[in-house]
Amino acid sequence: MTIGGLIRGCAAAAALFVAAAIQAQALSCSIPATLPRPVPDGPDAGEPKRVVPIGGYTLALGWSPEYCRTRLASARDRIQCGGGNRFGFTLHGLWPDGAGKTWPQYCAPAALLDEKVVRRNLCATPSPQLLQHEWAKHGTCMTPDPARYFATSTRLYRGIAYPDMAALSRKPQTTASFTRAFARANPGLRADMIRLNVNRKGWLEEVWLCLGADLAPRRCKATGEGAGANAPVKIWRGRIAGRARQG
Repeated sequence: MTIGGLIRGCAAAAALFVAAAIQAQALSCSIPATLPRPVPDGPDAGEPKRVVPIGGYTLALGWSPEYCRTRLASARDRIQCGGGNRFGFTLHGLWPDGAGKTWPQYCAPAALLDEKVVRRNLCATPSPQLLQHEWAKHGTCMTPDPARYFATSTRLYRGIAYPDMAALSRKPQTTASFTRAFARANPGLRADMIRLNVNRKGWLEEVWLCLGADLAPRRCKATGEGAGANAPVKIWRGRIAGRARQG
């Protein structure tokens, strides 16, 4: 599929996600005048280059309060976790999935991202190095243009609405109850189109949305990835409160 086709599909998928006026934006996001430069990212023995046909996509959303819980003093994570910035869900990345059991990754050499591209996307993915990694591992399998890759992923991200995370954090949750709440916030999305990544102690780390080759939501494949349907899910609130924008 061409990148033009991806972006057209992206617009259609975003229309399915939008509910009310809640957008996936940071509660507060200040970009530093001087940014750390990313370092090159590429394949290695553990993460080899793999070029296979794309059969669909995963949109990965990280729950920032849990991520920052132990990283408040981390220099590497200062944009996301330090200072006055506040994030709810951030964009981990848009990952192409394979038609079979394997997926494409590191499909072509990845030059260092232009700082303009980094700055444009930091309030969605608040880490220059993570942006570099997502481009190298996933974006190069979709398009030769990093700006187009991030335009596609951030457009999908900004079309998503979120349930009241503060309210959900106050009562017991399972994967099933949380995915139902997430789906209710997004007409066109069903609970079986969502997978959750929780840590060993049951705290929510990421929400994974399953997308088809046209970038529209689809039922997740039975891959065994993510938490089971009856797994308990705990939500660390951090400084997130109320139904304020949970981006």
